[in-house]
Amino acid sequence: MKNVFLTALASLVGSISAVGVVGQAEGFAAGVTGGGSATPQYPKDINELTKWLTDATPRVIVLDKTFDYTTSEGTVTGTACANWGTGAKCQRILLDKCDAGVTKETVTYNKAAKSPIKVASNKSIIGIGSKGIIKGKGLSFASKNVIVQNIQVSDLNHKYVWGGDALSFSGADLIWIDHVTTARPGRQHYVFGFDPSTRVTLSSNFINGASDYATGCDGYHYWVFEMVGKGDTITMKNNYITKTAGRGPALSGSTLLHAVNNVWEDVKGHVLEGGDATARGIFEGNVFKDVRTVVADYSGKLFGSPDASTNEQCKTALGRACQANLAQGTTTTMNVLTQRKDTGFFGEFSGKKTAGAQAASAVASRIPKGAGVGKIPALAARSASMRFRE
Repeated sequence: MKNVFLTALASLVGSISAVGVVGQAEGFAAGVTGGGSATPQYPKDINELTKWLTDATPRVIVLDKTFDYTTSEGTVTGTACANWGTGAKCQRILLDKCDAGVTKETVTYNKAAKSPIKVASNKSIIGIGSKGIIKGKGLSFASKNVIVQNIQVSDLNHKYVWGGDALSFSGADLIWIDHVTTARPGRQHYVFGFDPSTRVTLSSNFINGASDYATGCDGYHYWVFEMVGKGDTITMKNNYITKTAGRGPALSGSTLLHAVNNVWEDVKGHVLEGGDATARGIFEGNVFKDVRTVVADYSGKLFGSPDASTNEQCKTALGRACQANLAQGTTTTMNVLTQRKDTGFFGEFSGKKTAGAQAASAVASRIPKGAGVGKIPALAARSASMRFRE
């Protein structure tokens, strides 16, 4: 009987130690290792989680519950401006002074969401099932070699613009964000600062724009992806973006973006915008379903993958032809994207790892079902009771 117990225990320990990142990054972040082979650790509370995320030790950090920072730093009372109206569903913006004619309000909000956790280099952050949730505080990256997989980051003062960002990047390198759900931030789901963030891959993420408050006072979040870096290189693949109204992305600065096999659905405003001529993007194999406007005011270079013949030109950038984008439902503005055939920036892909692509028709239903937290079978099957604590 003792031998049977020891055998079972050894098997359990072996299963526990096997908890780790599933798969490998595609695109610009290919080769990222995060915490590598470090022993998986389960933080017991927000203090331990913060300590492990920010220290200099390579770590594999496993989240199997909700880490709620919402009220952990108290509240702040300040000024908010009702720029979009005073209705109950309208977002307010946190400013010191409101414009003339705009209603000024005194409001109280949570302090924690205003300052994200600064994730250090060489970390893997992995959620178990759909239980790995960071609530009330975002993550920021000015580090190198980080993997974030299968977690949710949500609820950051979502009534208030400038209330908090979910994931922010500035001066980061080799970062893979995979199967992450973001919901109800105050401002951006993803924001890239001016300092270059290179070799970043965003894959299979669920950007949930449904919100109690919005600039349109209609439940559709406006602030989605802000890409203003001076030299950012970002791969977006297999992401599902829904119930948004704009900046999905705002492609600016001198960002080089490869957007492949993403699905935008039920976008009440626009997907792509950007005011800088130095931004560049290839959009291929994407699906736009019930999108009011695919491209708004965009000044950068853009290849919109219009047809099989033109898409052959992608071989000079990606080593293969691009896949055509697909419009579904009520989307009627695809021609603005497909008319863009800029290829002068294709040489900038030289020497970089790039993601493969499928036909847009092959991913239209698969991506919405498989994006975000809880959608990786190998992690969903893990038992929360199987824990190894250092």
